[in-house]
Amino acid sequence: MDIRRISKMAVSVAAAFIILAGCSTKTPETPTVTGLELTIGELAEFDGKAGAKAYIAVDGVIYDVTDVREWAGGSHWGKFAAGRDLTTEIKTLSPHGVSKLSGVPVVGKIVDK
Repeated sequence: MDIRRISKMAVSVAAAFIILAGCSTKTPETPTVTGLELTIGELAEFDGKAGAKAYIAVDGVIYDVTDVREWAGGSHWGKFAAGRDLTTEIKTLSPHGVSKLSGVPVVGKIVDK
């Protein structure tokens, strides 16, 4: 083999390794936020009780956990309540952090009015 062919192969192998290494790292994507704009006070109305939707906020993003089994009745295993900003709790107390929010519908964002 000539040196140019070996160099091209080495570059191809290195590029493939970098691409595959990037694929194995699970970094939550920043969700696209459209729709509702609620203040923290307005978010409290979405507590999952008495037929209300169950929304939580994390990092300013509002997630609809109404149909998430673990959030039945607006409570997450009796530890966390819907209708609140749970950024601190999810990042510091939750064993899985924000990873479980992947796939949960995003319905809006928190605003200061």
